[in-house]
Amino acid sequence: MMAENPRDAVSLVSVIINSLVDDVDQVEIRASEESDSLLIEIVVASDEISKVIGRNGRVIKAIRTLTRASAALDGIDRVDVEIIS
Repeated sequence: MMAENPRDAVSLVSVIINSLVDDVDQVEIRASEESDSLLIEIVVASDEISKVIGRNGRVIKAIRTLTRASAALDGIDRVDVEIIS
């Protein structure tokens, strides 16, 4: 069963990404819902992908962890956060 408001997780990702990148106008956050999962896709300018990924992937791992924790509070079982280039 999908949560009532999966937009909270999407809003969280949006706030984090917008604080990391310089060109906020190039940021696009897309979300698609299925029965019990949420897919969040992050699109940023190609020269700012490294800011989102971080050294050894630490930043994107932290974003995924925070997003999954937020979604779990809303009753979402599975959340995937992907960077689209």
